[in-house]
Amino acid sequence: MTQIETTQTTAPAPTHMRAPVPVQSRAERFTSTEVSDFPAVTGREPMWKYTPVARIQELTSGDLDGSPYVYDATAAPGVTTAWIPRDDARIGAAGTPEDRASANAWTAFEQALLVSVGADLSGDRREVTIARTALGGAPRAAHTVVEVAPGAVATLILQNTGSAHLTENVEFLLGKDADLTVVSLQEWDDDALHVAAHFAELGEGARIKHVAITLGGGVVRLNPSAHLAGARADAELLGAYFADATQHLEQQVYVYHDGPETRSRVSYKGALQGEGARTVWIGDVLIGPKAVGTDTYEQNRNLVLTDGARADSVPNLEIETGDIVGAGHASATGRFDDEQLFYLQSRGIPEEEARRLVVRGFLAEIVQQIGSPALQERLQAKIEDELESSTVTASAPSAPTAGAEN
Repeated sequence: MTQIETTQTTAPAPTHMRAPVPVQSRAERFTSTEVSDFPAVTGREPMWKYTPVARIQELTSGDLDGSPYVYDATAAPGVTTAWIPRDDARIGAAGTPEDRASANAWTAFEQALLVSVGADLSGDRREVTIARTALGGAPRAAHTVVEVAPGAVATLILQNTGSAHLTENVEFLLGKDADLTVVSLQEWDDDALHVAAHFAELGEGARIKHVAITLGGGVVRLNPSAHLAGARADAELLGAYFADATQHLEQQVYVYHDGPETRSRVSYKGALQGEGARTVWIGDVLIGPKAVGTDTYEQNRNLVLTDGARADSVPNLEIETGDIVGAGHASATGRFDDEQLFYLQSRGIPEEEARRLVVRGFLAEIVQQIGSPALQERLQAKIEDELESSTVTASAPSAPTAGAEN
């Protein structure tokens, strides 16, 4: 099944794009590292139509502080961090901005933070944590490059807390047979604004597990993409999110199967409660003409807990070769499962506690796949705090996206 997307130019475009041109493929989207090449964001563009663009205007069109920031790094042996100049050849190797916020960050950053994971013949998994806690409330740009040597195995935790008004790009470069688990934690303060594009480039036999956990922030828009360039590359993109009143949490996921015999699995699950709670998930999977033997599946599930909350879910699948193992997608948004609640209550569990157990189990399916017991336990406790902070009541979704499965 081929998903066709169209777009219309609403402001003067670069010279080579003067006339409005229908975008026939996800891979044909315009890209540039210069913010001036993109028209102003109005909210009518296909990639922005679900986003509260007025709330993040300073990140899409304003001046940004691109200077190096303070971070804390807990690194294992053979893993280093350093600031590198804009002209470093590794910058831009994994991807190029597709939207104005990403391009604004690319234009403004002064140096990029390099996380380098060296080769390790032992094959042991090394864990690295990069924590940012003091970015402040001024509009800021950032750029990070994560380079994983061939055959290296590592887990990288990107931990975001405190206040921030941040737009950034993060690149992951995986050499042959490299294995990287990335856990991106958005635990921002309630007033934080965070727009991020993550680009992963996978070589032959490389594997990435990208886990996005978003539990805080006023507006958080995290767009991970994976280019499976090498043969037998493997990508697993997972996400869990919990939106409270007035929070907007958005994910636009893109997987490009380019090499032969590649595999991907995309699974995002979210819960919403409170007036004005909003989540958006868009999943694009493109199977290119050279990607014979592809095996892919993507799904998104949303649990709407109260009136006044809304979840949008849009899976897209585009196939350019008939020689594949399998491809499919699924999407569903709904309320509590009455049978689950009845079962728990019949065992003597009070209704309110039963509802918490259902939500906890719903999100735990994603959290338990991280592979770090200590981090999993901490996130489960954080989700429990979210549930304890307000009463979870029965409700039908106010504006659900119809479920679809293929």
